[in-house]
Amino acid sequence: MYSLPPDPDTDRRMRARHASAARALDVRTEPGSEFWGWAGRTLGSPARTSAGEPAWLRLVSAPEDKAAGKLWDGALDAQHAFGDLDGHRPALLGVHDAFDDTTAYRAELSERVEEPVLSDDPLLGRELQLPDTWWEDLAGTLEKVAAVDTERVAVRRQYMDRAIPEFVGIPAPAVTCWTTAHADLHWANVTAPLRLLDWEGWGRAPEGFDAATLYAYTLLQPDTAARIREAFPILGSPAGLAAEATVCAQLLQTVARGDNLIIEGPLRHWAEELRRR
Repeated sequence: MYSLPPDPDTDRRMRARHASAARALDVRTEPGSEFWGWAGRTLGSPARTSAGEPAWLRLVSAPEDKAAGKLWDGALDAQHAFGDLDGHRPALLGVHDAFDDTTAYRAELSERVEEPVLSDDPLLGRELQLPDTWWEDLAGTLEKVAAVDTERVAVRRQYMDRAIPEFVGIPAPAVTCWTTAHADLHWANVTAPLRLLDWEGWGRAPEGFDAATLYAYTLLQPDTAARIREAFPILGSPAGLAAEATVCAQLLQTVARGDNLIIEGPLRHWAEELRRR
């Protein structure tokens, strides 16, 4: 998330649409923290329902011809597939769609999560001392997610066949099991007590993909990274090789584009380990 607003025109347009969505969903926005997405694509803020319950109102915008598909429908699809995951996922309370010239808007009203995320950045910048119960909740919740049947796709075999040889230096491993994944499991999307946020991109992926993703974003913190491997023994196993290689390739690809340079060294060490395996 980005706390600063975008250019003035986008700022005015998104705020007007956000206020209109609040009226349509019968909620009252509250002063306090607001969060802008990249280039003003999204705007979220705290709200209260007509019954006085705390909520979060998020508005997303896209060109009208792109307002469909996996990312656009991710939160709504997740609500239908998972509900609130025994309290570990903020439930979606309502959706409102609107259009303006060639732009589409979707407002998503969700339960408000009061707990702060564990990191302001996807990359973990400090060691965490989380109780065993948190790790047990995470493993159990991801197990429930993995068991859900869906036609949504988070990782495509074609991507693996292209990216893993290029960035990891091995042929793409066979996938012994495809399961459903959150697919964006990093430290800016989790809280303690456990809540999993941001369900835009969930779908089918190689088994162990979520564990491998969280591990990748923890490479600068060896103690917490070791705790992830303890909680998810699929990491380091033959069954987890495809997921690990995919995530390693994804992050090395971002490095090649000039992002996540701080973890380039650990990622290359991880790639060496995968080549040995």
